[in-house]
Amino acid sequence: MGAESSAYLYLEDGTILEGQGFGSKGVRPGELVFTTSMNGYPESLTDPSYAGQILIITHPLVGNYGVPKKIVDKGILANFESEKIHVEGLVISELTESEKWNSRLNLDDWLKEDNVPGIYGVDTRLLTKKVRDKGAMMCVVSTKGPLKNPKKELAKKYTTINFVDVVSPKKPIDHGTGGKNVVVVDCGVKHGILKSVAALGYNVIRVPYDYPADKIYGFDPVGVVYSNGPGNPNLLGNVAKSMRGMIEYDVPIFGICLGHQIAALAMGGKVRKMKFGHRAINKTAVDVISKRAYITTHNHGYACLPEDVPKDGRIWLMSPDDNVVEGMIYKKQRMITTQFHPEARPGTNDASFFFGIFDKMIKEGKNGF
Repeated sequence: MGAESSAYLYLEDGTILEGQGFGSKGVRPGELVFTTSMNGYPESLTDPSYAGQILIITHPLVGNYGVPKKIVDKGILANFESEKIHVEGLVISELTESEKWNSRLNLDDWLKEDNVPGIYGVDTRLLTKKVRDKGAMMCVVSTKGPLKNPKKELAKKYTTINFVDVVSPKKPIDHGTGGKNVVVVDCGVKHGILKSVAALGYNVIRVPYDYPADKIYGFDPVGVVYSNGPGNPNLLGNVAKSMRGMIEYDVPIFGICLGHQIAALAMGGKVRKMKFGHRAINKTAVDVISKRAYITTHNHGYACLPEDVPKDGRIWLMSPDDNVVEGMIYKKQRMITTQFHPEARPGTNDASFFFGIFDKMIKEGKNGF
């Protein structure tokens, strides 16, 4: 993997760690967060929801199955969540060589290819405990040697930047998957969502996050999906306005992750920053109606709590860990939302049937209940 060189991680609380650099040479600031996922780093690193963040992977060995060649069908990726890596930097304990038949290149070379710096040989357990105790914080990763003035980079605030504007497409994309149109308002959509909608038999059309309702309605959609995405949902008043417009058009809506939060805001609820968020592929969500529990995939740092729920929203699913609302039903508005990712790439397929509920909403003209 080439000659090793020292790399440095600077935290907002004054912590400085030295490790070994890999990936590209650079200095990148970002919000330090962690995922407990044991697999799926190609999907995680290409998830646009990680834009603006430096990711710690808590599993001690990362890179052992390499990076496969992209598989694309009608512009939808089958084995990545977007066309490129979106994390600002990667922090791992031990970098391993790839040992799999379909590996195109190793993790080190992939990060070089996408111009992303990484650091390994640091105590990821220590870092994770810091984030759990003190909350997500700004940090800087440098693979270009020690920094004389890291405070300049640490002064940037994740919560004030509209990262959705960075990851959303600038014009509509028609994937030509066949069938009636379902519009995906792309706030940083994972391709697993696109694939799941296409699998229902619909033609997937992605539009920029700031597309107004009348333009979305111009595609004659039978349903609209408001996708996942990065950053602070409270900065996205234009998306909430678009959603209210689509509600007026009486089009079935499915909000996923950031889309779940935007729905709460659009309907008069609140969304607040979590201490360190949910980033894992094994988080429990309990259906308060059926009393069933599902193992679900998460990547979010903001949430709606029971006291934040808008008056027209009915709590559907809850987290037994920290009382976060994991799903809501809006019967008057023909809208359902999930905070977790029902497409689950990576993760279990426990919750994939939620796309079937959305399909039922479209075909039967109700919420699927």
